[in-house]
Amino acid sequence: MKKRQLGSTDLHISELSFGTWAIGGSWGHTNDAEALRGLEKAMEAGVNFFDTADVYGDGHSEELLAKATKGKEDSIYIATKFCRAGDIHDPATYSKESVTRYVEGSLKRLQRDQLDLIQIHCPPFEILKNGDVFNVLDDLKQEGKIRYYGVSVETVEEGLFCLEQPNVSSLQVIFNLLRQKPLGELFPAALEKKVGILARVPLASGLLTGKFTKEATFEADDHRSFNKNGEAFNVGETFGGLEFAKGVELSQQLQWIAEGRGNMTRAALRWILDQEAVTSVIPGFKTVAQVEDNLKATEVPSFTEEEQARLAEFYRDQVHAHIRGVY
Repeated sequence: MKKRQLGSTDLHISELSFGTWAIGGSWGHTNDAEALRGLEKAMEAGVNFFDTADVYGDGHSEELLAKATKGKEDSIYIATKFCRAGDIHDPATYSKESVTRYVEGSLKRLQRDQLDLIQIHCPPFEILKNGDVFNVLDDLKQEGKIRYYGVSVETVEEGLFCLEQPNVSSLQVIFNLLRQKPLGELFPAALEKKVGILARVPLASGLLTGKFTKEATFEADDHRSFNKNGEAFNVGETFGGLEFAKGVELSQQLQWIAEGRGNMTRAALRWILDQEAVTSVIPGFKTVAQVEDNLKATEVPSFTEEEQARLAEFYRDQVHAHIRGVY
């Protein structure tokens, strides 16, 4: 497993890592024993970085990571997030008292003395522009509760603003074959500023596995059911902002990427790994089989310049106009 430096930090993290939203909740039925086996399989393969949040299963994914990484705290890095357990629009949510409480809650669930990376969890742009939260995080860094901090953003504009904040070490962004906008302005700027990029929703909530038909349905507690039109949170977090049937149609047009790469999942992840600005791609998982399949993305051939151009044209001409929401 290749490692990449996270921005200008001293963290060298696996280029393919894993997010833990799915094993925490909001993706239908979960199985803790299977989730722990999946985490172990990932670590055996050289994965040394996992992304989580305090609201994933109300802290459950953090607790699972604590079990999985017990005794490996010095070699396995964990990034968590905060703010969405409160009112994300209320400045008080980002006060020193409030953020300290969030940090200490995550430390307790993760059974760690220090957070490797904490990320503001998709806050409103006005909160970022206010700037106070960055001062709070600087204080907590000085106190030793956190090593580094970053921001999980919804839009390129938010990302560009965060790049101007001197101590932001990472940006987490929605990025996949059906959401290529960050390539234009954000990624070059991140490279210039030496800020790491974590690519989330890399398979467009499963669209890029190529397994769905337009008739597919999801469990009631799966965000692909209850947030399919942005009812619960930003529409971009579900299917990358595409209407499901349109997303299925578009993904079917991408089946060619699997040729010589095993399947669409591995190919879609490989395409992200091929982008210079990306530090790590963080697909989710619920089973050991999904972990194993995702890991194979690091072994399949990269995309040629001609293929890259073809995919850029496809996004520009066929996809971009169908993405909903501000991004």
